Amino acid sequence: MLTRITVAGGGTLGSQIAYQTAFFGKQVIVYDINDDALNSAKNRLSALDQHYQQDMSATTAQLVATHDRLSLSSDPNVAFANRDLIIEAVPEVPEIKTNLYQQIAAISAPQTILASNSSTFLPSQFAADTGAPAQFANLHFANSIWKHNTAEIMGHSETSSQTIQQLTDFAREIHMVPIVLNKEQPGYVLNTMLTPFLEDAAYLWGNDIVDAPTVDRTWMIGTGAPEGPFGIIDKVGLRTFYSIEQQRVADKPAYQPMLTKIKQMIDQQLLGIETGHGFYTYPDPAYLKPNFLS
Repeated sequence: MLTRITVAGGGTLGSQIAYQTAFFGKQVIVYDINDDALNSAKNRLSALDQHYQQDMSATTAQLVATHDRLSLSSDPNVAFANRDLIIEAVPEVPEIKTNLYQQIAAISAPQTILASNSSTFLPSQFAADTGAPAQFANLHFANSIWKHNTAEIMGHSETSSQTIQQLTDFAREIHMVPIVLNKEQPGYVLNTMLTPFLEDAAYLWGNDIVDAPTVDRTWMIGTGAPEGPFGIIDKVGLRTFYSIEQQRVADKPAYQPMLTKIKQMIDQQLLGIETGHGFYTYPDPAYLKPNFLS
């Protein structure tokens, strides 16, 4: 059983992974590069209390126990030594991931499993950098993981069957539904379907064909969905969406207006739900108001 867990990267999803893991009984270290990053992670972790109270009916005692099982560190020797599982949740920048994997390889115990939460990269792209390819795979979580509780597990050609089984067991232990892929697929199952949908919506907005609320209103009326693509982008986070789209469409002229406008929003700290402002204003976004669809 994997019980000593490190989450490397305390951003939006890294913090959620750490909280969910601690909530269901694991000892968790959140690692990030400096005190400022750790303070931001600490605030994100605290903000999750209300979601677990509202959506998971968590008691005060459960919340206290969760925080007792969480610790934060910027010391790699503390975060990476003697861990059963290290989950990487750093930005979607190859150099950052490669440097982290090599750092972990120099410190971690021989039996440590390393799993990447990457949304876009395949495990085979980094397996050699980990120093232990058989114990490396991707373990991908959706945003708001306490509600959208899938854990997509994707190995590469050298990943051992034992590693896949241990990750599958771990996912179930933290109350996720494991989705095990038979082979590598960029975007896994969920993002293979979701990313083109969000990308095309952003294309319409980026090229001034329609505004973002009109895109969402059209989708919600036409399909009965509870939210549209820009509501989803706000949940995913504009930084994550921008990083993914840079990898996918940076060389496609038709998508340059969208990338430029997203970058402008990021520079203005309009990051989505994380900052309370993105395409909508939170916690009461316009698309949830009764007159939005009229």
